[in-house]
Amino acid sequence: MSIEVSPSPISNTLVDKDAYLSGLLDKVMASKSEGWLQDVRDRAADWVRQSRLPTTRDEEWRFADLSALREVQFNNNVETFLPNITPFVLPERNNNSLVFVNGVYAPELSAVSGLPDGVVVSNLANLPGGYDERVRQYLGQASGEAPKGSRPRGDREVFTALNTAGMTDAAVVWVGKNVVVETPISLVFVAVGEGRIALPRCLVVAECGSLFSLVEEYTNRRGAESAEKEGVYFTNAVTEVWVEENAQVSHTRIECDGAEAFHIGKTAVMQARCSRYSCNAVSLGGRFSRHNLEIFQTGEQTETTLNGLTMIKEKQLADTHSVIALNHPHSVSRQLHKCIVGDRAHAVFNGKVFVPKLAQLTDATQLNRNLLLSSKARVDTKPQLEITADNVKCAHGATVSQLEDDEIFYLQSRGINANDARNLLINAFAAEIINKIPIPSLRETLTQTVSKF
Repeated sequence: MSIEVSPSPISNTLVDKDAYLSGLLDKVMASKSEGWLQDVRDRAADWVRQSRLPTTRDEEWRFADLSALREVQFNNNVETFLPNITPFVLPERNNNSLVFVNGVYAPELSAVSGLPDGVVVSNLANLPGGYDERVRQYLGQASGEAPKGSRPRGDREVFTALNTAGMTDAAVVWVGKNVVVETPISLVFVAVGEGRIALPRCLVVAECGSLFSLVEEYTNRRGAESAEKEGVYFTNAVTEVWVEENAQVSHTRIECDGAEAFHIGKTAVMQARCSRYSCNAVSLGGRFSRHNLEIFQTGEQTETTLNGLTMIKEKQLADTHSVIALNHPHSVSRQLHKCIVGDRAHAVFNGKVFVPKLAQLTDATQLNRNLLLSSKARVDTKPQLEITADNVKCAHGATVSQLEDDEIFYLQSRGINANDARNLLINAFAAEIINKIPIPSLRETLTQTVSKF
């Protein structure tokens, strides 16, 4: 099926390069915003109309075929019912949770209270006085790809620009100077309705000296165990994270969409001097999922830790692309990404670390480890280092392996049956990533998910 394209209401002088993309744009631009936000949306829409969806001929997408996406006719109708999110509520969150349904804020499902002074957890439309102008200075400034060493632009990548063009609201997490938030802040994005396209947007700002944990979840209303009943939908998400001087952010991102869903997500992080940022990204669901994780260093002596876990089976495709741009000296980055691939699933990892001449005394490591559970499973891995500095310590690598018969036999010789032995080895492989997540109940939930894989 194809989408019928109507004339653009915002720019009649531009020639649409991609009719399908233009059709998506017309759907997400159907509603209007007020003031400066509409100006931001219009500029992004103009960029989309001059762009096209990537294909396998594009280097960054050569293993990620979007032809199945083009066959689906999506809609943008507002849902009239609210999902039950009980399975997604964790004890540690208490009253620090924002819930969005199809990218639209759901106050009936959200609970934000008892936060310290100087902390704002809100949607864009309900910001406290004085924050509107401050948000305007950050929103859309760190969410797009950029050449090495330059400031990123939020309107230079087609899916990011499509998200911006359709943005009518956003989740905003703003933690003030020297504020420590003891309990995790939770953002839950629920997809409801077959044929739905949702454009979740997040802005996270950690001012100087602040410290907090953030959990960001993407799921369908029924949860992973019944995800196959949800049907086809498309989530195109963008999260911008600004970590100012001496601030520390622990970020956990969970993607657990329905079995037929398409999910494309961008996480763009700006790290200032002496800041620390860690991301634990877990990808479980979706027929097609892709996570673009980009770190831009804006000051020296930063610490960056990226941990990733992909678990897919059947005919799923999960693609992880990361960029770490280290533009200043004395920085440390650590990246470990693991993939568990079963049946006919296909995992992709492409990690880039840029260390230009200015980034002397950098210490950067990157490792991708993959476990294939069947002869039909596939992984394409491409860790990359580009170094022009001459006084650095950098390393990268990748491994691809299968469960060893000797290991299973050893466990069987200790009285463990073959199936339990297999599960034990898979759990051990995933535990290295899961144990790094700082929230106990979430670690337990993910461990149970791995056990049922």
